Amino acid sequence: MDIFNDHESEVRGYIRSFPKVFDKAVGSEIFDNEGQRYIDFFAGAGTLNYGHNPDVAVDAQIQYLQDRRIAHGLDKATVAKQEFMTSFVEKILEPRNYNYKMQFTGPTGTNCTEAAMKLARQVKGRPNLVAFTNAYHGHTMGALSATGNEAYRDDSYGARGAISFMPFDGFLGDDIDTLHVFRRFLEDSGSGLELPAAVMIETVQGEGGLNVASKDWLQRLAALCKEFDMLLIIDDIQVGNGRTGKFFSFEEACIEPDMVCLSKSIGGGNPMAVLLIKPEVDAWSPGEHTGTFRGNSLAFVAAKELIDKYWSDDKLTHEVKRKSEIIFEALYALQKEFPKLVKDVRGRGLVLGIETDHPDFASEVSAQAFENKLISETCGATGQVNKIFVALTIEDDILKEGLEIFQKSFREVAAKHNITE
Repeated sequence: MDIFNDHESEVRGYIRSFPKVFDKAVGSEIFDNEGQRYIDFFAGAGTLNYGHNPDVAVDAQIQYLQDRRIAHGLDKATVAKQEFMTSFVEKILEPRNYNYKMQFTGPTGTNCTEAAMKLARQVKGRPNLVAFTNAYHGHTMGALSATGNEAYRDDSYGARGAISFMPFDGFLGDDIDTLHVFRRFLEDSGSGLELPAAVMIETVQGEGGLNVASKDWLQRLAALCKEFDMLLIIDDIQVGNGRTGKFFSFEEACIEPDMVCLSKSIGGGNPMAVLLIKPEVDAWSPGEHTGTFRGNSLAFVAAKELIDKYWSDDKLTHEVKRKSEIIFEALYALQKEFPKLVKDVRGRGLVLGIETDHPDFASEVSAQAFENKLISETCGATGQVNKIFVALTIEDDILKEGLEIFQKSFREVAAKHNITE
């Protein structure tokens, strides 16, 4: 680790939580440079929904490079982009009766949210946007302004302009309808809330603690946006691409947002971001929002193969539901065993977690799990939630092995603190 400790910036993060030199990975297994095997319950923070190096994507990319096809195309028309767009329209949009234009932004999620925020302000001619408590939308300046975590709101970021925060579903407790609060702010000219151009939201707050917006709440939010002439932007960067079961996390709510941000797993492990825009909202002038790497050919190639393989039918959706039940059962078992320690078990699909009411407990569990050869992370405003974030394609035997390691690690940390219930 000396080269990293001596010469890599202090900004490095995950390398501190997982201090090994990793070398190879297949599916849900990672191997370090000494050949030690780890089970992956991290999935690249949502980038590896199909696991590490899925065969169809690897084979297609190797062939593409060997044939000396276009590697860098900006936003020119290429065969790789054409084939991806065709598959996306035929396999994703048309079966759901969605009509969206595709904008290929810079290749990260935060590039996508920046574009959505910029376009919303331009379309509506209003600077203010609404985000929600515990939101996370990226780490560039505009996206950070819509991120709720105090750790990201230091003055040095300069990221506080033209964003108002409203309470997410359940933030004020079960007895208070947070959309009623939002409505009152919109209706009362003395509330201090300038009419927003748009509302941006994650249906499941991946970094914010796995808070889940209910179907009814999302439907009423969409109606509120229409009533007050606000665009609705869904950030599906982490919990889209099948993470909740359906391809889009908002499908079960039967809503059609004005814009959808996609990144992470859409590229099959390659950097890629796509902003879906309703045609009537697509008000860009040519070249008005650019990026040198807004056309990642290898990502197009991988994405096309993965869409064809996994989204030509609903088998993966059913698998997500089945595996979700297996994980819930394991987490509920811990909740039953430690009723005073475990505050909540929550999530949707294969973005699940267990919240504990003990300082630093979750981070200690993550560290202990790593010692036991399981890679997992924490989330939430204070890192109080252990996040179970597996590949959608994880094999049952590896899933169950990983859950046993997680439960063992949880119990070991509880024993360390003399917690018996």
